[in-house]
Amino acid sequence: MRETSYHAVIGEMTVRALWEMQNVMDCIPDELWDHCYGGAPLWQHLYHTLHHLDQWFINPRDNDFVEPPVHTPHLQELDIYPATHLSRRDMDDYFYTIKAKLSIYLTSLHDEDLLQRPENCEWTRFTLILSQYRHLYMHMGMLMGFVEAETGLCPRILQVGEELPTPPYDPYE
Repeated sequence: MRETSYHAVIGEMTVRALWEMQNVMDCIPDELWDHCYGGAPLWQHLYHTLHHLDQWFINPRDNDFVEPPVHTPHLQELDIYPATHLSRRDMDDYFYTIKAKLSIYLTSLHDEDLLQRPENCEWTRFTLILSQYRHLYMHMGMLMGFVEAETGLCPRILQVGEELPTPPYDPYE
């Protein structure tokens, strides 16, 4: 792992977090996709997680933020049952869009940018990134718990210095 600067570490940790998120997504059995947990289908928990990552990682107050094509009003809110349905393909497409967007963003960051506030935002970039790690891992843990409770299998996560696995690999621990 490159520990040459703060932004390099953040970039590395984001790559690893996104690998883990994709692995969790891949471990969700089809029969659980529409199963409700806390009143929301599992896929909506996933959408909530991704939508917040998309909107909050860079700047939640960005006036130019564009909702994904699959979005409907309040779809990211877990206390509102969805009026639509998203497929695994919809979610994968959205995930890859976010992954590309974050990659471009992180490549443009420098250490001095981290303690600055994005336009119209009350928090620094560093605070936004750390808060999204917290949010991402909280919901990823819930998704992992749903999968493990139903299948007995726990999606794999990475150790700090572990290389990203290349296929074929066991997606479970």
